[in-house]
Amino acid sequence: MKILVTGGLGFIGHGVVAQLEAQGHEVVVVDCQTDYGIIDQSELNSLVDERRQQFCTPRVFDYDIRDREGMAWVYRQYLPEVVIHLASFPRQKVVNSNPQLGSQTMSEGLLNLLELSVRYDVRKFVYVSSSMVYGNFKDTYFDGVDETHPCRPIGQYGIMKLAGEWLVEDYARRTGLTYTTLRPSAVYGPRDVEDRVVSRFLLTAMRDGTIQVNGSDESLDFTFVADAVDGIVAASVSNNTDNMIYNITRGRGRTLLEAAELAVKIAGSGRIQINDPDGNFPSRGQLNTLRAREDFGFQPTVDIEQGFQEYYAWLKDSIYWSQKTVQ
Repeated sequence: MKILVTGGLGFIGHGVVAQLEAQGHEVVVVDCQTDYGIIDQSELNSLVDERRQQFCTPRVFDYDIRDREGMAWVYRQYLPEVVIHLASFPRQKVVNSNPQLGSQTMSEGLLNLLELSVRYDVRKFVYVSSSMVYGNFKDTYFDGVDETHPCRPIGQYGIMKLAGEWLVEDYARRTGLTYTTLRPSAVYGPRDVEDRVVSRFLLTAMRDGTIQVNGSDESLDFTFVADAVDGIVAASVSNNTDNMIYNITRGRGRTLLEAAELAVKIAGSGRIQINDPDGNFPSRGQLNTLRAREDFGFQPTVDIEQGFQEYYAWLKDSIYWSQKTVQ
């Protein structure tokens, strides 16, 4: 199958590309390798080089998804059957730092891809959204929030992700484009940037610093990157996911304090300071993944005890982080 992956050199994207290639699919990647204006360029370059050299062997094109002519050329040349759209501003902090550019990428870029997908008869458009679309849902249901839960996003990132879902659904309604929408949560693991919750916790502990926990009872459905990749790939190639929405998470809520304590334990150093919850972020928790399990056999397996240990081992062995004197 011919598959176009936008953001295919990214944290999640490079794993998706590697798994698709291992399954025998013909993959094309579009990735402009942006630093979003806040990520250290040397760190990003190191991560992209490792992802490209070790995991991504297909054709890679350095186009911004807002580039109509460039993206049209890719579609015209390779005629993808499936598009997996991962290219986006990756989280709320990044959008808040430049909301105008975030909106252009997450809205204008998405519209460009949707128009081209209709024009070139793409069989399925896979939109990777976020659990942030739900807004506050902490302790709502014992088994976790499922895909029918009302979406009331808090913050520009969640709002833009939900608007993206609506745009995709409207194109499906108007044009017959088939889609699958996926909602991951708190993805972490090797080859991620430092500026994310788990990365900050582990690296701060490894530097014998103080981990800032904004709300000891606040929880997230931490998802190891390999589990997220498995879910995205399985949903994308399945014939049983047309015009559906799925939570792609571990399916188990863990508190920020638990995560910080585990980081300190694994690193053997560091301290924890508990602060008030950050009002700029919704209170979240466990999501329900039953629909994904039943429809395409999604089976996440990695809890934070294993996932943090694997991420820590990668950080210890990383050439980039060893040069940054992580002990």
